[in-house]
Amino acid sequence: MSSSAPSQPPLIKKLLVANRGEIACRVLTTARKMGIPSVAVFSEADRLAKHVDLADESFCIGGAAARDSYLRADVILDVARRTGADAVHPGYGFLSENAAFAEACTAAGVSFVGPPASAIRSMGDKSTAKAIMQAAGVPVVPGYHGEDQSEERLVSEAHRVGFPLLVKAVSGGGGKGMKMAAGPGELMEAIRSARREALASFNDDRLLLERYIQRPRHVEVQVFADRHGGAVYLFDRDCSVQRRHQKIIEEAPAPGLTGGFHKRIGEAAVRAARAVGYVNAGTVEFILDTDSPNQEFFFMEMNTRLQVEHPVSEAITGQDFVEWQLRVAAGQRLPLSQEELGEGAGGEGKEVRGHAFEARIYAERPRNNFLPGAGTVRRWRTPPDAAAFCNGPLRVDSGVREGDPVGTYYDPMIAKLVAHGPDRTTALAALVDGLRRTQVSGLPTNVPFLLRLATHPAFVAAAAPADLTTAFIQQHREQLLAPQIVPQEVAAMAAVARHLLSVRRQSEAEGAEGLTSGLGPWAAGDSKRLWQEHRRTYVVRHPEGGEGAQLRTTLVVQGDGNFLVQSEATNEDAAAAAAAAARPHHHHHHDDGAAAAAAAAGTTPAAPPAAPPAASVRNARLVSDDTLTAEIGGRRCTAQVLMYDSGSGGGGAPVERALDVWMDGEHYHFTWLEPTWSRKAGAASAAGGSGGSVVAPMPGRVVAVMATEGAEVKAGTPLVALEAMKMEHSVVAPRDGVVEAVLVGPGSQVAQGQVLVVVGVGAAKAG
Repeated sequence: MSSSAPSQPPLIKKLLVANRGEIACRVLTTARKMGIPSVAVFSEADRLAKHVDLADESFCIGGAAARDSYLRADVILDVARRTGADAVHPGYGFLSENAAFAEACTAAGVSFVGPPASAIRSMGDKSTAKAIMQAAGVPVVPGYHGEDQSEERLVSEAHRVGFPLLVKAVSGGGGKGMKMAAGPGELMEAIRSARREALASFNDDRLLLERYIQRPRHVEVQVFADRHGGAVYLFDRDCSVQRRHQKIIEEAPAPGLTGGFHKRIGEAAVRAARAVGYVNAGTVEFILDTDSPNQEFFFMEMNTRLQVEHPVSEAITGQDFVEWQLRVAAGQRLPLSQEELGEGAGGEGKEVRGHAFEARIYAERPRNNFLPGAGTVRRWRTPPDAAAFCNGPLRVDSGVREGDPVGTYYDPMIAKLVAHGPDRTTALAALVDGLRRTQVSGLPTNVPFLLRLATHPAFVAAAAPADLTTAFIQQHREQLLAPQIVPQEVAAMAAVARHLLSVRRQSEAEGAEGLTSGLGPWAAGDSKRLWQEHRRTYVVRHPEGGEGAQLRTTLVVQGDGNFLVQSEATNEDAAAAAAAAARPHHHHHHDDGAAAAAAAAGTTPAAPPAAPPAASVRNARLVSDDTLTAEIGGRRCTAQVLMYDSGSGGGGAPVERALDVWMDGEHYHFTWLEPTWSRKAGAASAAGGSGGSVVAPMPGRVVAVMATEGAEVKAGTPLVALEAMKMEHSVVAPRDGVVEAVLVGPGSQVAQGQVLVVVGVGAAKAG
């Protein structure tokens, strides 16, 4: 970054970072660059976390739940006292926008690296903030921000404002405590759900109502202010591409807007900061009405902290914002004036330095409404030319390492990939290239989705203000979530990889157990047969291929790294029928049980369709632990592969195995059940098929149960409210029917796939 290390003793003697994950690592990296000794705090779930190792000292502050650790202001300040830390950086989330914590720091003689408590309080209360903005001449969205919080008043005001409208937590942020009511029929559920989520996240259930602008863009401005009267804007960012009201790709500066707009919105943001006596880093968020011919924008809220997406603004200014924060907290003036920074893209004065994108990599399932996931990071590989926590053409900010667990206690973001270039086209191409070279496995992620998003023609163009609205993902949902196609070459490489990795695993297991048989080549699973073909049939699930998608491959081992592979994408029923019909009695044949399942169900296999042509695979070799090379149809192919157990086979149930294949810049994920051939496995399989079972889509905590045994419900009726990773998710009835059983209560911790409610078909019995 542009700022150089200080030649004098650090202005801060010791810095405590009151956060975890990526942002803690980010702050600790700059502290080390500036020569400031650092202290990390961690929960019991984070004992082995990356940020703990980056600090000079570290202290456990409580249990895994945030309320028992990262939200314990008293414990954190006690650690500051014990270590002699004279400054606390709160990061984002947790206590970063907590006015009481800022006041407690001041009372303890510790510098809070952020704004004064009065500014946090003013801007944290959305109703108060809007009133202050109106007085400062900053335009605000029409709505209701009053003190009367009765449901009757909220309903009355909602009808005055008009539908659709947003119900938002007064103390909210990041999409938490925010619900949309399209019409009067959805209003009460939106109010009650927003209250519950707001109370759980912020301990404040007050709400406000806001007009829902039909085609908005989310444009925000990075501001900084010091204690000497200086205040600047460091240009704007577009954060319109969101899912579940949370950002997923951000860019700076906002594209498709005039130079005059950039200056107008920047100056409005500075007015907003000055109106509340702001100090340090902040972000003023605006809604841009794309239907307005004059590029009209409205104040939405101010985030009184460093934003997740700050690296894109660092990239186009060449600055280190954490260093700015620490210098301002130590009493210094802002490093640069507005004149030195310039006035934004296309305005008078200096131009911004090119363009930058940030893509947030989350542990989530885009096909399942972007619900968060969990698991162990089995592979974490980023482009080797990417910088960590500092400006460069490509940058990765992450708080995870290979082998780390990603649970349900905290936000599911794994990393941020940032690309910078001289213009938008170049920067976007760099982002796409970086995503293609990023490999994550062991848990569901949104990397394939991000690639589709970043290469979508409408996103690539983004020439007009209306091209990038907050409805972008919803508008292009069919293309963005279209089933992933598995090319024949990929299917062939996957089948060969599974075979060779299984052979290696078996060989290693036998060697570890002293079972070497002395049979030489006859003991190898890939050896050539003299009288019969060695043929194996694999049926694997392909989650990215859509609901029920499977890939069926038949692999013929010819020896010496040569194979013939036939592959066919099917749904489950077709795969079972084809596997049963295609079994030749005279071959040595291995099948994953699809045909047996069809036979057990009493189905009669239909005549199989004409088989697709077989791919000829030559000279297949595992040239390293995870790299497979082969020739397919004369083309030299290379893939990175990883096979692992992804689910427990406890109680005799089959073990779930997974194979990840990275090839030609795409990630393909396959799973299958490895039979244990036990009676318990059969019993477990037979017990798992109740069509009326409503299961938890993710691990989490039950916060409300709306279902009542014996009640009639319609498809889509909310049954259970589940809290996971700081968000509330509604679990709904899959069909019309009667609630036969409610198996959980408020406060229950549930695992993914656990049955919550059973909905039977039929009418309720008369009492």
